[in-house]
Amino acid sequence: MMASPHVLLVEDSCVDRLVASRVLKSFNIRVTAVEGPMEALKFLDMEHDVQLILTDYCMPDMTGYDLLIEVKKSPKLNHLPVVIICTEDIPERIKMCLDGGAKDYIIKPIKVVNVSRLLSYI
Repeated sequence: MMASPHVLLVEDSCVDRLVASRVLKSFNIRVTAVEGPMEALKFLDMEHDVQLILTDYCMPDMTGYDLLIEVKKSPKLNHLPVVIICTEDIPERIKMCLDGGAKDYIIKPIKVVNVSRLLSYI
């Protein structure tokens, strides 16, 4: 039996965090949920079994794009797939995130149909 994949969810909205966690957990995915990019980077510094970062784009101090750039420039983290989630479908933003190294950009809320797509990046 394979171990459950471990996803780091970065989301400042407590409702969205709950919804996304619930959907992921229904697929036997282990979820660590944090409120923002700084917390995510601290966690990644200590924890080495995260297999995917799922991050909101719009957050108060740093955006999901800022987090993506930090992850991609870190030799220790740059192998990790990053998927951006956002309520807004803005083509320039989507292109910027994908060009910056994001695996995908998914419009919120995360739905059951998105999960197999997420798992394909692990």
